Amino acid sequence: MRIEEEIKLDYSDVLFRPKRSTLKSRREVDLKRKYKFKYSGLNWEGIPIIASNMDGVGEVEIALKLASFNLMTALTKQHNDKDIEILKKKKSIHNYVALSCGTSNKSYKRLNLLIKNNPKFKFICIDVANGYSENFSQFVREVRKKYPSKTIIAGNVVTADMTQELVLSGADIVKVGIGPGSVCTTRIQTGVGYPQLSAVLECADAAHGLGAHIIADGGCTCPGDVAKGFGAGADFVMLGGMLAGHKESGGKIILDQGKKFIEFYGSSSEEANEKHYGGLADYRSSEGKKVKIEYRSSLDKTIKDILGGIRSSCTYVGAPTLKQLSKCTTFVRVNNQYNDTFGKI
Repeated sequence: MRIEEEIKLDYSDVLFRPKRSTLKSRREVDLKRKYKFKYSGLNWEGIPIIASNMDGVGEVEIALKLASFNLMTALTKQHNDKDIEILKKKKSIHNYVALSCGTSNKSYKRLNLLIKNNPKFKFICIDVANGYSENFSQFVREVRKKYPSKTIIAGNVVTADMTQELVLSGADIVKVGIGPGSVCTTRIQTGVGYPQLSAVLECADAAHGLGAHIIADGGCTCPGDVAKGFGAGADFVMLGGMLAGHKESGGKIILDQGKKFIEFYGSSSEEANEKHYGGLADYRSSEGKKVKIEYRSSLDKTIKDILGGIRSSCTYVGAPTLKQLSKCTTFVRVNNQYNDTFGKI
């Protein structure tokens, strides 16, 4: 047993330090990024925000909406050819959608069938809760061998050594985050995790040293957190709860005291296991929770609010482009980042 005494930080533990800027308006900030991925060689351009592959977030209607803003979506592991046909009606959609799978034989067979029938889709998201097993690294190697021209996203991990392991196994992009999500209870149920800002800082450094990229997955509660993820060095930021509860999310609308709500739950929750796998296996417990989110209409307002917040962050630190945000970033440690005397937002 050992204890690491170095302080690790979450998004809520820091604020951007403002700096002089030559920017006259938020309008001048360019949020588009251009990436070339290590193994696939794919040249990609867009705004690097991704909807998580969770029920109510990684959905077809959300993918269509986000693609119109040049944002990405990782579809849930349960989508089929019928769903993909709907997506294919939108031009260039294959640049903004990742097909997701786990490591089970059933999930992998489904992925292979989707790719066979829809070869233009360029991204594969291999998603498991615990990316630290040797079996996972081996699975990434097998997928890389089978699909050398696809851009592979793999995770989740939170440390530099496993980021490097997954990159060396064939991942173009490593997904970073264990336990920071709003409906994730892994840290409570297992005692495992890593403060998200520090995880992003350390994993980005490891991946970039090998010519690869990372996704900061989870922990964002507001546009400022998304900006902090980019400021810490993330190439992409993945969002769950911030994009849930909208018209495009699907799901049953619940009426409660005259207000409309939509259920939202974690991918490892009892609800998700019941829906997709026939219930929790006897040897495991739920690592997610179910909540009711107040129904919001279209995603348009939310997306514009997020992008506007990031542009404003850039103007405060003097970054004319999203690419330069991390180079202009100095974080200040704080005990409190928001005054909620008259109620929370």
